[in-house]
Amino acid sequence: MNPVRNSSRCDSKPSGASNPARIILEPDPAAKQRPIISNGVNRWERVDETIDRVEQTLLVTFLGFMILIAFLQIVLRNFFNTGLSGGDSLLRNLVLWIGFIGATLATREGKHINIDVVSRWLPSLGKNVVTRIIHLFSFFICCLLTYAALKFIKNEVQMGNRTFLNIPAWIPEIILPITFGLMTFRFGLRSFKNLSEMGKMEPLHDREEET
Repeated sequence: MNPVRNSSRCDSKPSGASNPARIILEPDPAAKQRPIISNGVNRWERVDETIDRVEQTLLVTFLGFMILIAFLQIVLRNFFNTGLSGGDSLLRNLVLWIGFIGATLATREGKHINIDVVSRWLPSLGKNVVTRIIHLFSFFICCLLTYAALKFIKNEVQMGNRTFLNIPAWIPEIILPITFGLMTFRFGLRSFKNLSEMGKMEPLHDREEET
């Protein structure tokens, strides 16, 4: 006896069957923006590298010049009972420029003075979060300092004070808003860089599950 084949099962599709579901993953809008932010940050980092080379050149030049002037002042006063006219004022302004240029270089290298009482007790993810907050906070503080330095220079121009060689006092003091502006730029650059790397931060709950 030949087995009877049920044609309704072999030749037709089951009534409840449907086409296989196609899963379409839509791109994350934030993922599209991160490469754009990263490319912009890279361009500004190249600008920062150029500024860094100029700063290092100025720092070495001013430091050597300051040592030379100080040495001449010592020799002239001890052996000839005289000195360079305006030499002391020039040295004070050179110290000002060297100090503030060094501050901007320390900001770029991340070697400025900081207090890590809290961060040393945090896990690595917590340290990353605190560092990002500090960079953003420092950016806003440097913005305020830049504004205050510009107001100070404006007042110096109006007062008409003079310094060595009878030049206006605001000319050597212009280093104040310049360096505060550079520190604002560098902390802002770090904040944008942190924004572009937000997707790389490991979630806290994942770290807790691993431990």
